[in-house]
Amino acid sequence: MANRFRITLAQLNPVVGDIQGNLDKALAAWEHGREAGADLVAFPEMFITGYNTQDLVMKPVFHQAAMAAVQSLAAQCADGPAIAIGGPWTEDGKLFNAYLILKGGRIGSKVLKHHLPNETVFDEVRLYDAGPLGGPYSVGNSRIGSPICEDSWHPDVSETLEETGAEFLLIPNGSPYFRNKYDVRLNHMVARVVETGLPLIYLNMVGGQDDQVFDGATFGLNPGGELAFRMPVFDEAVTHVDLERGDEGWRIVPAEVVPQPDEWEQDYRAMVQSLRDYMGKTGFKKALLGLSGGVDSALVAAIAVDAIGAENVRCVMLPSEYTSQASLDDAEAVAKALGVHYDYVPISDSRAAVTDTLASLFAGREADLTEENVQSRLRGLLLMAISNKFGEMLLTTGNKSEVAVGYATIYGDMNGGYNPIKDLYKTRVFETCRWRNANHRDWMMGPEGEVIRPSVIDKPPSAELREDQKDSDSLPDYPELDAILEILVDRDGSIADCEAAGFEADVARRVEHLIYISEYKRFQSAPGTRLTKRAFWLDRRYPIVNRWRDRS
Repeated sequence: MANRFRITLAQLNPVVGDIQGNLDKALAAWEHGREAGADLVAFPEMFITGYNTQDLVMKPVFHQAAMAAVQSLAAQCADGPAIAIGGPWTEDGKLFNAYLILKGGRIGSKVLKHHLPNETVFDEVRLYDAGPLGGPYSVGNSRIGSPICEDSWHPDVSETLEETGAEFLLIPNGSPYFRNKYDVRLNHMVARVVETGLPLIYLNMVGGQDDQVFDGATFGLNPGGELAFRMPVFDEAVTHVDLERGDEGWRIVPAEVVPQPDEWEQDYRAMVQSLRDYMGKTGFKKALLGLSGGVDSALVAAIAVDAIGAENVRCVMLPSEYTSQASLDDAEAVAKALGVHYDYVPISDSRAAVTDTLASLFAGREADLTEENVQSRLRGLLLMAISNKFGEMLLTTGNKSEVAVGYATIYGDMNGGYNPIKDLYKTRVFETCRWRNANHRDWMMGPEGEVIRPSVIDKPPSAELREDQKDSDSLPDYPELDAILEILVDRDGSIADCEAAGFEADVARRVEHLIYISEYKRFQSAPGTRLTKRAFWLDRRYPIVNRWRDRS
């Protein structure tokens, strides 16, 4: 009996709905595996359709096309290593999330996902039927167990596989990023290794899909929980991993452990990758944004340049009479440092025209938020006109603090197709700007060095919609606001929790009120990169009409 088994791990970036494109990627990776003498070429969960498909997978013509593509792949790869690939499968009128094992020109085995996640961004209970607890499948001289993603977070599936003869575990995943997610995965997988005594390979995909980003970081563990190898974070990679059989069974041959970046780098990479893939997968090649001289738009400009290159980014300054010279100077400095196309489009005349048009209707009423919002909506109108004229996708620039409390104008600065900083609190925006100024990586398409000058980061935040306006006029200072939001939003905490953390109850109630009354704005907002487990969209689904307030 041979004592060596080679798996080619395809940590790749599929596109949801591009069945033929995903099939082509699978064929190319299989060729690499065949050339390397692999016994098995393995792909992540639902690779043939891309992931997360949401309700698209329930459409019969779609899942039938995906199943046909897998059968075609089996036929084309009959002579060479076996394939393990994720995709939908139907049996007896039921739809499953399946892992399909292709050997000898046909589908030799099927693994059907048992535990269906129904939390955070996942709704698999409404999409799929639960498969039975099954046993391992055979490839060559090995019996392999493949708990599919969520199945590996529960002990019963892996234990059943070990009891029924599995010699090692190969776990296909579509596991999206959130901050420090790798440590969570690793702890669960160490538990599976300890419980079963089997080597384990955790295979994850990479790439952006709507708000989610898959971060790869595929790894292997030997019995005892020893890390045998780790693949890159966020990068596509096809890696050959060997297992050797000894007196105690199979063991993964130690290989490269790619270093893990810190959380600041991973967050920034996630924002860059999600924007790059969102644009690339939807067909946009160029982007634009309003560059105000403030820190949020400066960071979004840097992310956009790092994602698609300065030659593909247009920044537009749209000043009114309330725009300070410091903002004008800062915006121009950021544009020059990044090397983007920069347009200057004053709105004072347009604002005056709107004011004059409404003068008779508004006669006798004091100027208020209405006039401030006219400026923001004029900017939104003009930016959308530029977007339409030049075919450039408009990016929005509101951070999570503003998105949470509605400190943004609907049909104004909320206009746009994507918001890479939507899940980044204001206090983290400041630090992320400092991180980007101090760091440069090969995956960044923008320049090295200081691209956001300190005056942009250090000045008091202001919307500049009236004379001497500061964000602190309307909101608690951002360190206090963000700490309260972290309790109320990220931890689903209460007013009492805020008080216990040292905040005044009246301030916490005011913030809570702003969160609830802003739900309608978030409902109409652009998608954006998910960085936490409580991002606004699929992670947190609240009613728009809502009279609940915490009176504790």
